[in-house]
Parts: sequence; structure tokens; C-alpha cells
Amino acid sequence: MTQPTVAAVAIGRNEGERLIRCLTSLRAQVDRVVYVDSGSTDGSVQAARDLGVAVVELDTSVPFTAARARNAGFDALRQDPPEFVQFVDGDCGVEDGWIAAALDAFAGRDDLVIVTGWRSELHPEASVYNRLVDYEWHRPAGEIAACGGDMMVRSADFIAVGGFDPTVIAAEDDEFCTRIRKSGKRLLRIPVAMTRHDAAMLRFSQWWQRAVRSGHGFAQVGDLHPDYFRPERRRVMLYGGVLPVLALIGALWFWSLLLAVIALYTVSYGRTVQGLRRGELPRKEALHQALFLSLSKFPNLSGMIRYHLRKARGRAMHIIEYK
Repeated sequence: MTQPTVAAVAIGRNEGERLIRCLTSLRAQVDRVVYVDSGSTDGSVQAARDLGVAVVELDTSVPFTAARARNAGFDALRQDPPEFVQFVDGDCGVEDGWIAAALDAFAGRDDLVIVTGWRSELHPEASVYNRLVDYEWHRPAGEIAACGGDMMVRSADFIAVGGFDPTVIAAEDDEFCTRIRKSGKRLLRIPVAMTRHDAAMLRFSQWWQRAVRSGHGFAQVGDLHPDYFRPERRRVMLYGGVLPVLALIGALWFWSLLLAVIALYTVSYGRTVQGLRRGELPRKEALHQALFLSLSKFPNLSGMIRYHLRKARGRAMHIIEYK
């Protein structure tokens, strides 16, 4: 039986050594590798070429988005399209054996369009922010509604749905997966290590910007698919918007209202801790992470507001970078 053809599309901007690790991890596992660069100034383009990788440099006059970069990478393969494409972010190294495992999952499954696996952080011990991200990647295996940007995709279905939406600047992978599901196809996460990610988040400001970007994604993808991210948007509006306003009113005029708001935040924090503990986090770690998860509603709200302001003013959706 002939082995299916697989190409990889890696995207990045100023990833440095992380990019070299990414491209090196791919070369022995796939037939072709394309690197798409979004205006790097750190020598990433030359480093990729030195590794023998095909490079696509995006036009810097058009706003960068991860979706636009992934589409450009796929376009570079269209003259001789592979059966499958592995998309990966340039700050991720692909684990040995992942490509073969993903292809095995596709075997005999014509209804299956996307296969993803387990992503983990390269240095979770470096900061609480890295540990937060590492926990974020822990998701159960099985059929899924959406996944992150590290995914293997059947090329024919990628073309059929029109690829990624280049105007979506955050959660573009969720938006793409939603259209795949609406086309009647399936997505699967298999219990296999897929990539090692390097978030490199060492400062509070980086974590805040990443949470702002998430909020922007909640709003923009929710605008395109109202049923998606609905619980997330409601939580952000309640804990990041409504309750702070009620707390201010209570502080000025009704102390009982202020106490009620504090009680609601306390209950929410306690439930978050319990959820993290069920995820097998140690108590101290769960208490710490729950604090940031509770706080994240404020930058999330900022991101949601930013999206709606941009839309109302007809402005381009520029990426929100955190590193």
C-alpha cells in the first residue's frame, strides 16, 4: 500500500532558535516543508533556507495573521498538493513519530478531516505563565469540536472549505474547525505526544496581552459563528464587566451589593480551584492558577471591546502579539 504524501507548513515571526528546532523536527518526517515568515528581522528567513526549507515571505504591507500565513503556506503546495498537510507554529517542535501516528488515525476514515494530538510546554518550570499555558494544553483524547493550530488536515477538505479566514486574528483555528464541522466532517485528538511548545512567557505583561488576544478571538469568532464561544463570552461579560460595575455601585451606595459581588467572585474562584484539582493539579498550584484564570476575564473583556471598536470603525484587524 502506497504511503500517503504529507507536507508541513510552519509559520513564524522572529522565533530564532525555536524555529530551527521546529523545522529540524519536521524534515525527517514529511515529504516537503514550507516556512511562512511574517516580517521577521532576526534572520529566520535565512536560517530556514540554510536548512533547505522552502520559504514564503508575506507582503509586509498587508496585516499579518496566522490564518493568512497558513493559507500562504498551503498555496505554495498547490501545484503538487499532498494528501495531508501538517500545520505547526514556528515555536513548536514536532515529536518523533507524530506524523506516522496521525496518518494511522486517518486510515479508513474518509469522514475524518483533522487529527491533532497532545501539545505540552517545553519549559513549564520557567514561570507561572508557562505553567498556565501547559495546563491549557491538557485536553482529553477523542472526537473534538476544535483544536489549536498544530493539526494535520486532509488537503481536499482544506480546499473545499476555503482554508483559514485571513481576517480572523485570534482563534482562527477554532473558526476553521467550526466550518469543518459544519461541513459534516469530523475532528479527532489522539492520545499521542504531538508538539513541544515554547511560550516563553516570563512577564505579567505578556500574559495580559495573550489574554487580550483570547478575548478578541472570543468576540470575532463569535461574530462569525454565534453558537461558538458563547459560554466564554458570557463569563467574560459577567465577571469582567457586569460584576465590577455592580461592585462600584455597591461601594458608593449599597454595601450589601458589594458584599454580594465579593461572595460571587469567591464562589467562582473556589469552583475554579476545584476544577483544577480534579485535573490533578497540586493544591498550591491550583490556588495560584485559579487566581490568574479569574483575573483573565478583565483582559479578555478588553480584547472583546477592541474587536467591536475595530469593527465599528471599519479598521483592519491587526494581530495582538505577546512575545
